[in-house]
Amino acid sequence: MQKTYDPQGMEQEIYQKWEESGAFIPKIDKTKKPFTISMPPPNITGELHMGHALTYTLPDVLIRYHRMKGDPTLWVPGTDHASIATEVKIVEQMAKEGLTKEDVGREAFLERAWKWKEVYGGRITTQLRRLGASCDWTRERFTMDEGCSKAVREVFVRLYEQGLIYRGDRIINWCPDCMTALSDAEIEYEEQPTHIWYIHYPTADGGEGVTVATTRPETMLGDTGVAVNPEDERYKHLMGKKVILPLVNREIPVVADSYVDMEFGTGAVKMTPAHDPNDFEIAMRHDLEILRVINDDGTMAIEAGEKYAGLSMMDCRNAVVEDLKQGNYLVKIEPYTHNVGTCYRCHTIVEPLISEQWFVRMHELAQPAIEAVRSGEIKFLPERFSRTYFNWMENIRDWCISRQLWWGHRIPVWYCDDCGETIVSRIDPTICPKCGSASIHQDEDVLDTWFSSALWPFSTLGWPEETEDYKYFYPTNVMATCYDIIFFWVARMIFSGIAYTGKIPFDTVFINGIVRDAKGQKMSKSLGNGVDPLNVIDKYGADALRFTFCMGVSIGNDIRNTDEKVEASRNFANKIWNASRFVLMNLEGKESIEGKQFDLADRWILSRCMKAVDDVTKHIDNFEHGLAAKRIYDFAWTDFCDWYIELSKADLFGEDEERKKTVRAVLQYVLETLIKLLHPFMPFITEKLYSLLPGNEDKSCMLSSWPEYNSALLLEEDENKMQGIMDIIRIVRNLRAEMNVQAGRKARLMLLPQQIDGETLKGASHYFERLANVSELLVLDSAFSIKEKTVGAVSPHAEIFMPLGDLVDINEEISRLNKEIEKMHSEIKRGESKFNNQGFVSKAPEQLVESERTKLKDNIAMLETLEKRIASLKE
Repeated sequence: MQKTYDPQGMEQEIYQKWEESGAFIPKIDKTKKPFTISMPPPNITGELHMGHALTYTLPDVLIRYHRMKGDPTLWVPGTDHASIATEVKIVEQMAKEGLTKEDVGREAFLERAWKWKEVYGGRITTQLRRLGASCDWTRERFTMDEGCSKAVREVFVRLYEQGLIYRGDRIINWCPDCMTALSDAEIEYEEQPTHIWYIHYPTADGGEGVTVATTRPETMLGDTGVAVNPEDERYKHLMGKKVILPLVNREIPVVADSYVDMEFGTGAVKMTPAHDPNDFEIAMRHDLEILRVINDDGTMAIEAGEKYAGLSMMDCRNAVVEDLKQGNYLVKIEPYTHNVGTCYRCHTIVEPLISEQWFVRMHELAQPAIEAVRSGEIKFLPERFSRTYFNWMENIRDWCISRQLWWGHRIPVWYCDDCGETIVSRIDPTICPKCGSASIHQDEDVLDTWFSSALWPFSTLGWPEETEDYKYFYPTNVMATCYDIIFFWVARMIFSGIAYTGKIPFDTVFINGIVRDAKGQKMSKSLGNGVDPLNVIDKYGADALRFTFCMGVSIGNDIRNTDEKVEASRNFANKIWNASRFVLMNLEGKESIEGKQFDLADRWILSRCMKAVDDVTKHIDNFEHGLAAKRIYDFAWTDFCDWYIELSKADLFGEDEERKKTVRAVLQYVLETLIKLLHPFMPFITEKLYSLLPGNEDKSCMLSSWPEYNSALLLEEDENKMQGIMDIIRIVRNLRAEMNVQAGRKARLMLLPQQIDGETLKGASHYFERLANVSELLVLDSAFSIKEKTVGAVSPHAEIFMPLGDLVDINEEISRLNKEIEKMHSEIKRGESKFNNQGFVSKAPEQLVESERTKLKDNIAMLETLEKRIASLKE
C-alpha cells in the first residue's frame, strides 16, 4: 500500500475498471423494485462547470447507495442538443471564418452542428467520468438520437390529432438578436430604470380627448385603439368615440374593457395589439386592427411611417418623444423602474411581436400535472419549491413551441404547394394525401429544445415502444435538478409524463441550489470567478470535490465553494488513507468479530459504528446529503481515527494474543463498515481501500452490500462508560497542557468514582497509561485518603487528582482552580436564570428542561468540589 494517497494516480484507472466490467449496468429482476434516475442532460455547448459537478454528484450518491442496497439501479446518462445555445455557438464560430448560416446553407450548417456535438458531447461525458458518475453508458442518449426523435414526432402528431397543437398568429416573445421566438420560460427579467410618458390623444370631434401613459412611446406608432374600464365615470363620454393618434393623424376607437385597471396611470390605456400580449387579447375581443411596426431585427418597420422606418427602437423612441414635444402632445414625463424581459441566452431585451407560430394548448395538459403535486403523488424537496411550480402551472399560457432555427427537431409538418394542404405525419410524406401532388415542402422551423427535454424520463427508456427498459424502469424515482429550471423543465416533464404515458415520470423532485464563490456571488465567466471542476479534480481529486459538495449542502440551498473547503476534504481523504494503512499493516488475514470477547473500547466503537450506520442510512433516505456526510466525517475522524485506533495500540503492541486477534477483528469490521458508508460520497478511495482488505482482493466496494444495522451491537451503557473514560483522558490532557507539563513526563492518576464505578476505571488503566501519560492509576474510596498536595479537576464521571509534586507549582494550581470557580459561577448563574424564567420552564420541551436541571445540579456539585480543593491546597 502506498504511503500517501495519490488520487491522480488511481481514479481514472478505477473508473475504467468499473466501466469495462459492466458494473454500472443493472439487471432487470422483476422480483425486485428498481431505482431509476434520468440524468439532467447537459447542453452540448461547451464544458461542465461547478454547478454541473454539484448537480451530478448528489444523484450519484443516491445511485451508489441504492446499488449497494441491492436495488436494480439505473442512472440514464445523456446530453441535450440545446437548440438556441448551440446554434449561437456555431454561428459565432463561423463568424470567425467570415461565414454566415445563409452562406453555407441548412445542410452544411447541420453537418457542422453534428461535428460540434461529437466534439463537445464527448468532452462532457469524459468530464462526467472524471467526476465518478456511475451511470450506465451503454444506455447513453442524446435528445436528437433516433429513439428520442421518434418520441418527439409521436408526441407532436398525437397532440395535433387531439387538437392540442395549433398554428396561429399570436403575441410571442421574440429575441431580435437570436432572431427566434422564445417561450415564457426562456425569459429572464431585469429591473431597469426608465420613464413613463404621458401622451394626449385628441378626440376626432374636437373634444377634450384623453391622456394615456406608456413606458414605450415608440410603440404608439402601432396603436389601433384606446381602452378604458366600462365602470370608469371619467371616460363614459368617450366610449364608442374616436381619438386622433398623434404624429400619425389616424383615427382610432375608444373601447370599454373590464381588463383595464382604473387606478393605474390615467385609467386609459393605449392599444398596441401587435406588440403587447394584453393589448392583443383586448383587440381580439373588440375587433381592433393588428398593426405590426417593429421588424424581426428590432428596427422599426415601414408601417411605423417613413420618418421612423429603419431606426432602432431606442433611436425611434427619442425621435417620437421629441416630435410629441414639438406637437404639444407630451403632457409630462415621470421616472419609473420596472422589470424588463431579456433573452435567457444572449440577454437582449425581448420584443413582444405578433407572429405566426406553433403552439401547444396548455390548460388541459396542466390540470392533471397540478393535481399530481397537490395530492402528494409527486413531492418537491424542499416542499417550498412546489410554490414555484404551482405559480407557473396555474398561470400557464399556451406554449409557443416553434423556433426560427436550423439546429433541432424540425417540425413534422409539410405543406402542399398545389392545394395548400397541411400534412402532419409520423413518417416523412412524399406526396400530398389530398391531391396527390409531389410538390410539398416541410416547415422551416424547429421545435423548442424543451419539447424534447420534456420527454426525457420515458423517451430515453424506449417510449413510444413498449421496451423492456420502459416497462421495468419507468416511472423513474427521483429527478435531481437545480431550482432555476423548475418551470423550464420539471413542470414540462410532469405534464408530459402524465399526458403521454398515463403515469407520473418520477415521485420525487430533489432540488439543489447553485454553487457560489466565497463572497456568495454566482459563479460565471463574465464575473471572472468561474472554476473548472476538472482543474479542481486534477489538484485535489474527484473524491475531495464530491465530499466538499456533500458536506456543504442542505436541500434546496445554494453552496459556497472555496479552495479551503476542498483542501479540507482532501485532508479527510488522507486521514482515511493513513488510518487504513495502519490497520492493514497490523492485520494478519481476514478476521471476524464472531465469538470474540470484547473489552469496553471494543464495545464502544462497535456501538458507535452501528449508530453511524443507522444515522447515515436515514439521512440518505431523506436526501440529507450534508447531514450524512457530516455524520461519516465525525465518526471516522473522531471516534475511529482519534480514539479507537489510539486505544487499540496498547493491545496490538501488547503480549496478549487473544486480545490482539479481537482488536484486529474489530479494526477490520469497523474500517470495512466505514469504507462502505463513505463509498457513495468518495467512491474512488473507498474502492481502492476495500480491495486491499483481506479477502476482498477481487471484489468491488461499489458492488458490495450496504452495511446492515445490528441492534445487538448497540450498547448504550458501555458507550456511556467509555465516553466517560475518554472525558477523563481529555481532562488530564488539558490539565497537563495548562500546566505546561513536559510531554514525556509521566504522573500518577488518582480517581474518585462518581458515575463510573471503580472496577470499570481499574479496567481502563492501560488506556490512561497510554493516552494520558499515566504512570500509575489509583482508584480511591475517599478523597480523605490523599495525603499529598494534588492538582485536579472534576467531571460527572470521577473526581480527578494528580500529585502536585509530580507536576506543578502549588500557587499556580490555586490560581487555575480560581479561574475554574469563576467559570462554574457563570454557568450556575446561567442555569438559574433559565429556571427563574417561567416561559422557559413552561414552554421549553420537557427533555430540554430536564437536561438543564441535571446540568445545573452537576455544576453546583462541581463548584463545591473545587472550593474544597482550594481549601485543601491552602492547608
